[in-house]
Amino acid sequence: MAIPFIKEFEPQYGELVRVSPLISRIVARNPGPFTFRGTGVYIVGHDEVAVIDPGPVLPEHLEALKRALAGRRVTHTLVTHCHSDHSPAA
Repeated sequence: MAIPFIKEFEPQYGELVRVSPLISRIVARNPGPFTFRGTGVYIVGHDEVAVIDPGPVLPEHLEALKRALAGRRVTHTLVTHCHSDHSPAA
């Protein structure tokens, strides 16, 4: 049985979206065949956070990350793999 691919996802690029009490997401504006609507960057925690797959080096994305992380201490940066859409902003 195949799992259906849900295509109804229109992110607000650069906007921090809370997906659970401890997890927020920012989507970079780099849509494509491998990134779908854009690379999802996950921030886990509150005052002290881990950043998962910081994303690409795009000026607007870096500014969004800075805003999202202002006043927080990044204790961990996790990179799931080294592709240009996941790791350069680390």
